[in-house]
Amino acid sequence: MTNSGTRRARAFDIRLVIALLIGVYGAVLTVLGLGFTTEEDIAKAADININLWTGVAMLIFAGLFVLWAKLRPITVPQEEAERLEHEHHKGEEN
Repeated sequence: MTNSGTRRARAFDIRLVIALLIGVYGAVLTVLGLGFTTEEDIAKAADININLWTGVAMLIFAGLFVLWAKLRPITVPQEEAERLEHEHHKGEEN
C-alpha cells in the first residue's frame, strides 16, 4: 500500500511495545477479575468487578494499538532510506 517514493520502516514500532505491555497487564487483571475477586472486593467497589472491566478495557486498547500499527505502518521516504543505508555501509567500512 506504499507508493514507490516510500518504504516501510524496519525499526521496532513503539506502538507494538505499548500494546504488549498494556495487553499483559490487561490479561492479568482479567484473570484476577474472573477467578480471584471475592464478593467483598466487589462490594468495596460499588458492586463493580473493577479488575475484570479494567482488564477487558486494556485488552481492547492493546488490540486497537496493534490494529493501528498494522493498518498505518511507519514509512520512510525513499531518499531518506537510501541515505541511511549509505551511512550504515560507510560506517561498516571504517
